[in-house]
Amino acid sequence: MKNIKVLGPGCMKCIQLYENAQKAAEELKIEYNIEKVTDIQEIMEYGIMLTPALVVNGEVLSSGKVLDKEEIKKLLSK
Repeated sequence: MKNIKVLGPGCMKCIQLYENAQKAAEELKIEYNIEKVTDIQEIMEYGIMLTPALVVNGEVLSSGKVLDKEEIKKLLSK
């Protein structure tokens, strides 16, 4: 199972990254749990400076940009 987190304050970019991550996981037919993290303290624990960020199984894979569905699929397939 992949634990996916989208870190950010809830802006449109954060929402788009969340939707893209969800679609990518569904298309890959993998088991996943996805959540939005908007708490600034929790976001800071990951050491990122720019949002939105994509975290998979505790590892920050992207920060500061909205990855498209295909980019996320590549990251989830590793």
